Amino acid sequence: MKKYHESEEMYLETILLLKKEKACVHSIDIANELEYSRPSVSRAVGLLQKSGYITMSPSGEIALTDAGYQKAMDIYERHRVITEVLVKLGAQEEVAEDNACRIEHVISDELMETLKAFVEKN
Repeated sequence: MKKYHESEEMYLETILLLKKEKACVHSIDIANELEYSRPSVSRAVGLLQKSGYITMSPSGEIALTDAGYQKAMDIYERHRVITEVLVKLGAQEEVAEDNACRIEHVISDELMETLKAFVEKN
């Protein structure tokens, strides 16, 4: 169950970031970005639709629902804050980014609030 939750978050964050770069996002864009197979992405997209996080037009364009957008923004904020903290602590940007991707899925809400406060003060 947790494994899907992490993948769900990764897919939502990827869709959010792709939407910032291009007007239309399709499954192939997600597959290319994540370097995943098309069947894997198609399965995940189907699960995200069932969960109510995305919609897909007849042409295959993927859009975040309000719930999907909110969840994606929450994930992206976690990623951004964790990356910033790690960089402030002396990590190289690329190392901070890579580790933030893993940490954002397991960090507690309480610790996340502590990190946000740290970033705001510094």
